[in-house]
Amino acid sequence: MSSVAEKLQRKSQRQVATKQVRLKLVYIDFWSAVKFSFLIAVSLGIVLVVAVVLIWVVLNSTGIFGDLDSILKDILGDPTFSVTTSVSLTQVALFAIVIAVLNVVVGTALGAIASMLYNFSVRITGGLLVGFTNN
Repeated sequence: MSSVAEKLQRKSQRQVATKQVRLKLVYIDFWSAVKFSFLIAVSLGIVLVVAVVLIWVVLNSTGIFGDLDSILKDILGDPTFSVTTSVSLTQVALFAIVIAVLNVVVGTALGAIASMLYNFSVRITGGLLVGFTNN
């Protein structure tokens, strides 16, 4: 009597015939491309905002803004000048959010345009030939 483990081992030792399939991509659904590009743009926007805030926090905690303040005070001759008042965390985060929203709009539009251009170019080129295998 053979165990389940032996049966599984014999099953995994069988040679599986590899089968190649050649498919042609002749259409990209417009709304699928729009939804996909929107989700990618939103995720990149979130990454942008988080990265900008983290960079600001690191620069502030290392004292770079203080050094920059002293250099610019000497250059400008204004003892009341401060970089942190004009580049505060809220202003930087708000600017990053505005840029992220613009990137979402532009990225979604570019995804829609790319899918339309591909669908139009398929009429001329016949599509993209893609090969698959079951290995």
